Amino acid sequence: MNLDSLNINALKETARRIRVQDLKTVFGAGAGHIGGEMSAIDILTTLYFHVLRVYPDAPDHPERDRFVLSKGHTACALYVTLAEKGFIDPAELETFLAPHSRLNGHPNCTKVPGVETNTGPLGHGLPVAVGMAKAAQLDGASWRTYVLTGDGELQEGSNWEAAMAAAQFGLDNLTVIVDHNRLQQGARLAETNNLAPLADKFEAFGWTVREVDGHDIAALADVLDSSGIESGKPSCVIAHTNKGQGISFMQDRVEWHHKVPSREQFEQALAELEGAA
Repeated sequence: MNLDSLNINALKETARRIRVQDLKTVFGAGAGHIGGEMSAIDILTTLYFHVLRVYPDAPDHPERDRFVLSKGHTACALYVTLAEKGFIDPAELETFLAPHSRLNGHPNCTKVPGVETNTGPLGHGLPVAVGMAKAAQLDGASWRTYVLTGDGELQEGSNWEAAMAAAQFGLDNLTVIVDHNRLQQGARLAETNNLAPLADKFEAFGWTVREVDGHDIAALADVLDSSGIESGKPSCVIAHTNKGQGISFMQDRVEWHHKVPSREQFEQALAELEGAA
């Protein structure tokens, strides 16, 4: 489904607001995985405000699409997105990581409406999503399952077992989006356990693969349109992104995997994001 310029601009503005709030939330909590959150926010915005059939007033609606944040350490970005969508009160974001808060460092489906499954241990999200998609297939249901993984996370073998199963079951109701920012905790992907060529690997496992600029919302909306899915095959979208996107001193810097800006850095980042309006 093509978007007109008005809708594209509205989505870009939503993504900018989510980035600003994510920055404020991480800074206020004194902890968070801000680099990988910034790389994923355009994807989350496109999903929640253009692609997913979800119902904030009925988060357990049986016909809803399912979304799994496999890179669960970027939970703050998901919470901010859920608040923007209306699943939770935006004021609750101030409790992120506080004692007794529902908003833990990793998402918890028993506490936060809109969260489909607990994630955090890397490599778990895609296997769970395969189970969800298989359940929909068995029920003849029309809802789809989407899962967002990190690229470093794909070094976990459980992902490739799940990928084989998804192809074996012909789960064309499943889409995995890879947040391919080329960085993981401590080093670059290529320096740790290089997955290249990533597209060829998914294709060899029986998936349809498309690649996209993960910060081009119009392109993301187009590639995530279910009308482009190949019958009988699960779909992989490799989104080429930048860690720390939108904040000059964070972009493509490995140290911002898990780091909190100083007051001076916070003010600079806020000015850059607000100046992008």
